[in-house]
Order: sequence, then C-alpha cells, then structure tokens
Amino acid sequence: MSTPTVTVLDYGFGNVRSAVRALEHVGADVTLTADRAAAESADGLVVPGVGAFAAVMEGLRAVRGDQIVGRRLAGGRPVLGICVGMQVMFERGVEHGVESEGLDQWPGTVELLQTPVVPNMGWAHVEAASGSTLFAGVEDERFYFVHSYGAREFPLGTTEDTGRLTAPRVTWSTAGTGEGEDRFVAAVENGPLSATQFHPEKSGEAGLALLRNWVLSL
Repeated sequence: MSTPTVTVLDYGFGNVRSAVRALEHVGADVTLTADRAAAESADGLVVPGVGAFAAVMEGLRAVRGDQIVGRRLAGGRPVLGICVGMQVMFERGVEHGVESEGLDQWPGTVELLQTPVVPNMGWAHVEAASGSTLFAGVEDERFYFVHSYGAREFPLGTTEDTGRLTAPRVTWSTAGTGEGEDRFVAAVENGPLSATQFHPEKSGEAGLALLRNWVLSL
C-alpha cells in the first residue's frame, strides 16, 4: 500500500509547520507548497488558516487557492480545512461589520460568537456527528480551539442519508457557559470536503488520531 500524499497549501496564513509535522507523524508524505499542480494532484489537500477571514481569502486568491479547492472538490478529491481554513468554506464571513465572500462550498455566514468573552480559547468536547469518520475512536475526547468567529448555523441541513445523496455530517461544540453559551459548528464532513474549527495539530493524541483517520481515508 502506497503512502498517501498530502499537500499543505502554503499561502502565507496558518500554523503550517506544526500541521506538516502532525501529518507526517500519522503517516502521510507531506509537501508544503503553493504550487498548483502539486496541490491538485496530491491525494489530499490541507487548507490551514489563522487570522481574519478577509485576509485569508485574499491570500488564497493570490495563489489561486480558490480555484485549486474548487477543482479538487469538483473531481471528488479530498480537502481538509483547519480553523479559518474551515470558515472560508462558507458563503461569507462578517468581521467588524465588514462582509467578505468565502469559497461558497456551504451556505451560511461566519460571524462573531455570542459569548461574553472572546476569543473562545482552550480545550473543549464536541458533539460528534453520528457515523463520523474523522472522530472514529475519539468521539469523547477534547480538542483545542482558539477563535472569536464561527458558523453558528449550518443551513445546508443534516438530514439522514437518502438515496444517492450523503447528508453532511456536522459536529458541534459550545463556547461560554450558562446564559452566555453559544453553539457553533466544530467540524463538517461533506463528501470529499472535511473541515475542523479546532486545531487538530495542537490537540495532542486526539488530534493526531483525527488526522490519521483522515489520511487513512484518502
């Protein structure tokens, strides 16, 4: 069995070195590059991201990352978004009253979490989706989050699988406590497109197990 090849898209945003090390640790042959041919031909593509939604989108477009992601998904080739790399998969993001277009792979808006304290930082449990591939074996573990914005709804729906269509598997988590608690999308598995709001590369053994699950699915 050949070693899965993974390209981590290098476009100036994201905790790329730790992501590369984590993916190598779980058995992938990893390349860090913005080269279009390499990004389109790899078994898997990882889109990392930290910082502002609009700035990440600008960086992606500068290396034609929007086209790379679109072409891969159109061909059923796996993509994994991490943190803001997940957020930009949605239709739009709103930060400080400014609306920015995302990659529009999913409908919905990324917006400020409605909690008394942001960013939402630290370790948290998730409500793993039924039948999840990513969370197999780590459904009850905690993962590391650091973000002020998130998708508080998932308009595409999460109904049961019907016919030829596989419903998105959506995993949720919460920020804040008590009356200040806010629910947000922690991960999505939607055909070839998967994404996590948390940082698996910073989430210890649970994060490595999740990345291993993704690599083994390639």
